[in-house]
Amino acid sequence: MTVSLTLPALVAVGLVALAIGTVAYAILAPGPARLPLDRRRQGAGPQAGPLERGATAMTRAIGSILGRRDTAVADSALGQAGVKMRLPEFVFLVIVAALVVGAGGLVLAGPLLGMVVAAVVPILARIILSIMADRRRAAFADQLDDSLQLMASSLRAGHSLLQALDSVAREAEEPTSEEFARVINETRMGREVNAALQETANRMGSQDFVWVVQAVAINREVGGNLAEVLDGVGHTIRERNQIRRQVKALAAEGKLSAVILMLLPFGITAFLAFANPEYIGKFTQSLLGYAMIAVSVVLLIVGGVWLRKTVSVKF
Repeated sequence: MTVSLTLPALVAVGLVALAIGTVAYAILAPGPARLPLDRRRQGAGPQAGPLERGATAMTRAIGSILGRRDTAVADSALGQAGVKMRLPEFVFLVIVAALVVGAGGLVLAGPLLGMVVAAVVPILARIILSIMADRRRAAFADQLDDSLQLMASSLRAGHSLLQALDSVAREAEEPTSEEFARVINETRMGREVNAALQETANRMGSQDFVWVVQAVAINREVGGNLAEVLDGVGHTIRERNQIRRQVKALAAEGKLSAVILMLLPFGITAFLAFANPEYIGKFTQSLLGYAMIAVSVVLLIVGGVWLRKTVSVKF
């Protein structure tokens, strides 16, 4: 029995073989002659394996490329999402995922689908980071009133501001504990407390915490009872959170209706494609059908933007 390979299959096999060969060379290629780590440093662990050395080399290469560009926005996105890895490592993981998914699509359905799914992976990674950042900001906002109560209690007990921040970093939940621990570490490295707190407020996008930073800054300049000030700010934030939850609950019905209305055309199209393909196929048999499809897509986009503006309530 003979097996004939089409041109897309040959291209897919060639690309997969090239990718495997490149990774194998990066992993197995002999490096420069060096003394073993246990001879250079007493008590050092075993050296990294070939796979780890190859991944480290690729990460360094990506880091050198990114070093020539301004990556402040990307670093900020990782920090807001709470991803505990450097930007080159994240980019390396995205590239590996895109290659794997693209090779799978190339083998299964041809080069067009392979390129499409490979291009979707970075977009999906960006969307996931955005979702993680939004959830992290929401959790920080919900925990802020409890954090202020803990700070006020520590100040009443006679502790300093740094000790009160450290108590929140040790006893609060994530992500508040992580953000306050970052403030403490930056302060120990010589940074001003107000600057570190202000950067945390900007990173978390919390207007409530901006008020806390302003209250702390004013108290450090003019003096006064900071515990009472934090109690007042905490009470205001608690009332705002209650109203925010009420608004969110009232807007949930509108958001669900918007999602259903946006998914309804795709559901009807999929049902007609399986139930009556000839009926839905008329749209792809003439220029008028393609024009109607284009108009429907434009109207769907306009309706989606309109619904998004309608159900988005800013408070």
